[in-house]
Amino acid sequence: MSTAIDNFTQQLHDNLEAMENRAKSLKESIQSAPKKTQAEIQLKLEEAGKTLEAKKQEFADYQAKLKTQFAEKEAEVKSHVEEWKTSHEVKKLEHRADKAEDYANTAIFLAMATMEEAEKATLEAIDARLDAKAATTTIGK
Repeated sequence: MSTAIDNFTQQLHDNLEAMENRAKSLKESIQSAPKKTQAEIQLKLEEAGKTLEAKKQEFADYQAKLKTQFAEKEAEVKSHVEEWKTSHEVKKLEHRADKAEDYANTAIFLAMATMEEAEKATLEAIDARLDAKAATTTIGK
């Protein structure tokens, strides 16, 4: 049983580390964006759009899976769990643990997907601001 916990916590650790690295990358990208030309931002924006488009179905699948898992979690009556513990119904408790681990993993993957979306939205905002700035500069001439 401890091997299952060890495997889950290791996978969780790896996923959280990947999220942390992604967050750092996003932070650096946002901080450096104002120093880039509009063409560079446009290129990065196109790349982000392609990445999101490629992962669109995967993100939708994770969202649907998370909704389903949440509904299942809500349906799981606490008294059943206590009954399973008392009756030592290992299979049911293991199945519940598997579902809980899967739910946690799905939530983490969805968080990572949301970070991808946040990067694209940020680049779009910077690009829009640069358009506005360029238009102001053009009017001033």
